[in-house]
Amino acid sequence: MDLVALAAEAYVYGYPLVRGLSVVEGAMYTGYGPLPPTPFNHFAHADRPVPPDTPFVSVGDDTVRSVAHLDLSGGPVLLHVPGQDSAYRVLQFVDVWTDNFAYVGRHCPTGTRAGDWLVVPPGWAGRVPDGVLGVIDAPTSVVTVVGRSGAERVSAFQEQLTVTYVEPGTHRTGLPAPDPDVPEPLRFFEQLRVWMADFPPSAPDRAYQDRFQPLGLLEEGASPYVRADPVLVRALTEGAARGGARVEEADRADAVRAGWVMQPHLFDYNLDHHGVGTIDSPEWRIADREASYLTRAVAARSALWGVHGYEAVYARALCDAGGGRLNGAHSYVLRFEGRPPAEAGWSLAAYDGAAYDGAAYGMAGYDVAGSRIGESLAGRVPAYAEDGSLTVRVQRERPDDPVAAVNWLPAPDGDFRLVLRLCAPGAGILDGTYGLPAVERVR
Repeated sequence: MDLVALAAEAYVYGYPLVRGLSVVEGAMYTGYGPLPPTPFNHFAHADRPVPPDTPFVSVGDDTVRSVAHLDLSGGPVLLHVPGQDSAYRVLQFVDVWTDNFAYVGRHCPTGTRAGDWLVVPPGWAGRVPDGVLGVIDAPTSVVTVVGRSGAERVSAFQEQLTVTYVEPGTHRTGLPAPDPDVPEPLRFFEQLRVWMADFPPSAPDRAYQDRFQPLGLLEEGASPYVRADPVLVRALTEGAARGGARVEEADRADAVRAGWVMQPHLFDYNLDHHGVGTIDSPEWRIADREASYLTRAVAARSALWGVHGYEAVYARALCDAGGGRLNGAHSYVLRFEGRPPAEAGWSLAAYDGAAYDGAAYGMAGYDVAGSRIGESLAGRVPAYAEDGSLTVRVQRERPDDPVAAVNWLPAPDGDFRLVLRLCAPGAGILDGTYGLPAVERVR
């Protein structure tokens, strides 16, 4: 048996679990970005859009976040959701394996109506309280709720988001702890072993992970990695490196080509749990289960806790239409033939460098009514041409022409990337028939 190859498979399979729960753990003790440290079953609220160097944000966002990590080990919780009058507002539910399994918002049967939702743990069979809008069945006993709101009237919405217990019970105050005596090179596999046992996946995934028995990942009780055999240590170490390289390579496979890279189906790896507000149909599921594990790892690496394409889509460009690397030494023009097909708004942003944690440099965003969302370019509304088109100039210096200056997106020094965010995208985005504007270098 090739233990190195097996360890690489285990790394790809388990990376989303370890990555996601590591961020959950950090949320409780250190917080992230504008979100303060917050215990289980409480919301942490941002008062501004989360910057792109925050661990769970890959491309920046012009929505304001509210995040709660729910622990259901002591029983269900009641989530109160106020009425949602924003152009875009959704609560996304993610299990510890990073599967999006429910959305409360425009796609759920109750729409944006105010009320209470009962969030229940796996296997729960208690009485549903009277008056709730519905039940959200969680696939794992810890879930993350990510609220995304437009910037308008967000404070009032956040104040009314509450989590309450409905049954007496003891809830966790932290995650199951890996053995501290495990050597650092094996820490990933120890975290995977402990968390995989405490948060079992779906039955088909459990059948798949049985193959990892020779790696010690199914061992219960004392850790097999404290005094592991040197052969196993070498296999795990080399396998982790190989698996990490596989994820990185898959993540960056399209990033160097000219034009835009858009992945509206990046989050289609959830094959087993489709609850309230999700679209449970073949076009939103990856057909090959084993292939879905690599896609899931790529999503966890580059866009942790991102949403399905029918909620929002991001397109990124590292190169201009001629294949040249985007760089602040040059000037670029993008011409939109009309407003992009996005019902709840869109934004264009420039980020320093090609890395996923590049700092935001500027953002231009407009909703379908022409008003700004997030941080607009210089706080100005767009200047549309008589034919309905919109031309955006991306460069370091402010254009001399006053019309061009209104639609100016400042570019960083050096290499940068563009990100186009499309919220509640239309069919043209999802089926690829809408042509994204070419990034034309003009000097």
